[in-house]
Amino acid sequence: MTEILQAVVEGAGGEELAGLPMPDAYRAAFVRRDEVGMFEGLASDAKDPRKSLHVGEVALPKLAPDEAYVAVMASAINFNTVWTSIFEPLPTFGFLDRLGKEGEWGARHALDYHVVGSDASGVVLRTGSLVRNWKPGDRVTVHCNYVDDQDPTAHDDSMLALNQRIWGFESNFGGLADVAVVKANQLMPKPTHLSWEEAAVNALCNSTAYRMLVSRNGAPVTQGDRVLVWGASGGLGSFAVQYVLNAGGIPIGVVSSAAKAELLNDLGVEAVIDRSAAGYRFWKDEHTQDESEWRRLGKDIRGLVGEDPDIVFEHPGRQTMGASVFVAKRAGTIVTCAATSGYMIEYDNRHLWMRLKTIKGSHFANYREAWDANRQVCEGKIVPPLSAVFDLTEVGDAAFEVHHNRHEGKIGVRCLAPAEGLGIDDPELRAEVGEERITLFRRHDG
Repeated sequence: MTEILQAVVEGAGGEELAGLPMPDAYRAAFVRRDEVGMFEGLASDAKDPRKSLHVGEVALPKLAPDEAYVAVMASAINFNTVWTSIFEPLPTFGFLDRLGKEGEWGARHALDYHVVGSDASGVVLRTGSLVRNWKPGDRVTVHCNYVDDQDPTAHDDSMLALNQRIWGFESNFGGLADVAVVKANQLMPKPTHLSWEEAAVNALCNSTAYRMLVSRNGAPVTQGDRVLVWGASGGLGSFAVQYVLNAGGIPIGVVSSAAKAELLNDLGVEAVIDRSAAGYRFWKDEHTQDESEWRRLGKDIRGLVGEDPDIVFEHPGRQTMGASVFVAKRAGTIVTCAATSGYMIEYDNRHLWMRLKTIKGSHFANYREAWDANRQVCEGKIVPPLSAVFDLTEVGDAAFEVHHNRHEGKIGVRCLAPAEGLGIDDPELRAEVGEERITLFRRHDG
């Protein structure tokens, strides 16, 4: 890997990279099958990714015909890595075992360790015999839709495929490593004006927000739409508010501190609710929600933007879904992609059916959506919400920060990249987009 890294840093061409030998093993972050019970009896908050995420050498798997080896310069932490690391809501080895039953190439994934990570930026090192559009030396980002294109259910919208998976969560050989194994249809061009770590943090959350708020498969924003965005300074929310602004909509960002409200203001969001200052208590106790608090939130939203939200961008789940259904405008849409505060949700169904509202489920993005979302980053229309960078050896600490929501935007992880700030190929475009805008989240992180 030392020779490969030196060649990448020195800008070696594809032929030179293709001529370098691949290692028999590589460094990766992984969880172990024999440790899935290590947190039994503990509350979720007490489960510590620093104890379960290991960094060490793993064997390089054989490359399938439709795959590529990518030298991973940087990756990122997503909530799915946290879930894998604390074995919630269930251990991911069950996903790997099911994939292992799908023939010779699937069998590679059913191992006693799971290499995690669903984001990456890096350089293609090898391609399989069926790969047409990519070659060694290409600088790429990787999206995480892992799908079998031979399945007919994948050919209208690949997110509807019966065997659709998330790479690095429901498959092995993910991005928190020095080498990743990816399908060719996961590859996208790296934004030329961004560093490796800035480029690495976008694909999963950016593509998810794009499908939710831009694609016809979600709840596409139109000019003037009011859109309530929970966790608006976080990994998903920070992309969501940018798409709302770009579409001519009006985002109402909900955050948890005055500092995060200031960050959103600097990003261009004028209507911000600091829920900590407001002190909302949507739940009276574990079993009872408080409609008067929903009403107070609705009043605060109208005070900021004059109307109830046309769309609610929902991902906390249990903690907020009741309020989301209530505050949405008559015939409005609640579009949801996650449940970070709990997936067993409750809401008052009268406020849904009697006011003709819609709850729309959304999950990551298909290749076209991910590609189009990546293009927005490549053109500087969407900026990366990178707030902090950890080394791969510190992956447990990085996952711990995300697990406890002690971050803004996205946390990047340097894998092969020897230092921050490398990989920028178009400084002119970077200057045009604006250094202060690109690094906004880093500067607010202090």
